[in-house]
Amino acid sequence: MKRYNTLNDYFKTTFGKKIYKVSLDGGFTCPNRDGTLSKRGCIFCSERGSGEFAGKRGDDIYNQIEDQLKLIEKKFPDGEVIAYFQNFTNTYADVEYLREIYTKALSHPRVIGLAIGTRPDCLGEDVLNLLDELNKKHFIWIELGLQTINEDVAKKINRKYPLETYVKATEELNKKNIKFVTHIIVGLPYENEDDPLNTAIFAEKCGTWGVKIHLLHVIKNTMLEEIYNRNELKLQKKDEYVKKIVKILANLSYNIVIHRVTGDGDRNNLIGPLWSLNKRDVLNSIDKLMKEEDVVQGKYKIERG
Repeated sequence: MKRYNTLNDYFKTTFGKKIYKVSLDGGFTCPNRDGTLSKRGCIFCSERGSGEFAGKRGDDIYNQIEDQLKLIEKKFPDGEVIAYFQNFTNTYADVEYLREIYTKALSHPRVIGLAIGTRPDCLGEDVLNLLDELNKKHFIWIELGLQTINEDVAKKINRKYPLETYVKATEELNKKNIKFVTHIIVGLPYENEDDPLNTAIFAEKCGTWGVKIHLLHVIKNTMLEEIYNRNELKLQKKDEYVKKIVKILANLSYNIVIHRVTGDGDRNNLIGPLWSLNKRDVLNSIDKLMKEEDVVQGKYKIERG
């Protein structure tokens, strides 16, 4: 057991076994890409909508699941999986199309539930009603790309919605007892030192079931690459990042499920930080610092009472 509440531990406690996720491409776009709000997206978002490891775009959802299962066949030949609709905005479509692809994924005999990545401003009443319907029958969670609660930084990264939109979305999801995960990025340009920490604490206050903490990656052909090339971005050093992660974990209640504490950059398109490519080293460094400082998830929160 790690010193923080990992998704893997949650699965083993809840289902009594290991569960994998398979990443799918539902053929979506994003209001921040199609011209509704913007045409360039958030400054860090890649050409694939931050879904480099998802299934083949345009393929049938069921077939994508089969293809993704083949990739993990050696280490996971017959277990159950979560179907993860990952890239772009996976509730940004007609509700009947959403029903069709979600149902198709759930029809696969090895799929135990859904994870759906989206924006807080793409959860209309019809979508929420569909999610409510599915949630009453299946294991699902929604992933919200908050990234930061610093409104000035949110504008500069071209997020294109105010913090209040996230708050309202969480209120609606909480009313329907739909689990949600909040995405947080560490290392955003223009952010203050404790912005990621304050974002995590705020997400907990809003009832988040889990958090996904990402290291900011500079990817080719993004607006972030342009900022980096103008020398307006200081890349995180590994030790800086590890310290911030440990501080965040120490300030979150132990019941919050930690879905991720670093990211997987596509090595073919990653500009930096290059140290992030050694994910195992990053994870080990977090574990090592937590042990050295005798930190467990929730430690500082418990000490404050």
